[in-house]
Amino acid sequence: MTQDRLVEKATKVGGNMSDDAVEGLVTLQERVVNLIKQLNMPLVEVSIVIQNMLSPMLTSLNEHASNTNSEIPEKLKHQWPIRKPINDDVASSLSVDKILSVVDEDRMDILMTLIRVTMVETEMILTDGISALRMWEHLARSQLSNIISPGQLFSPFEIPEDW
Repeated sequence: MTQDRLVEKATKVGGNMSDDAVEGLVTLQERVVNLIKQLNMPLVEVSIVIQNMLSPMLTSLNEHASNTNSEIPEKLKHQWPIRKPINDDVASSLSVDKILSVVDEDRMDILMTLIRVTMVETEMILTDGISALRMWEHLARSQLSNIISPGQLFSPFEIPEDW
């Protein structure tokens, strides 16, 4: 994704961003793209990492909002809509235990660590981190909606050229 497009998407979610915030998002985006391509990560692994990262971040944001009586933008609180829902037949045929027994935990740990370290290194604020992960989540969910068999979960995560 070009820097301008990344900034455009992020600002739609989180409002105006400082130059440092933009630089942090670009750094995160570049590193994640490179690692996913280098490790040829499957869709299911990227999806699991994104969800495992988003859940505690959203919990922290909700706690902060509750303590400060702040309002959380809808685009941060909820998944972004996708054009077509995930196929119910495929979803019902998935065995979570079987999927989890096949995923590469080391590869997922590497991606999770890269994301966490980059967010800390760039001093990314929580809302910017959630915005960045929401973009990745949307891309993953869009790809998940196109699968027609459980085996496709292990197809390489596809990153568009302009991403």
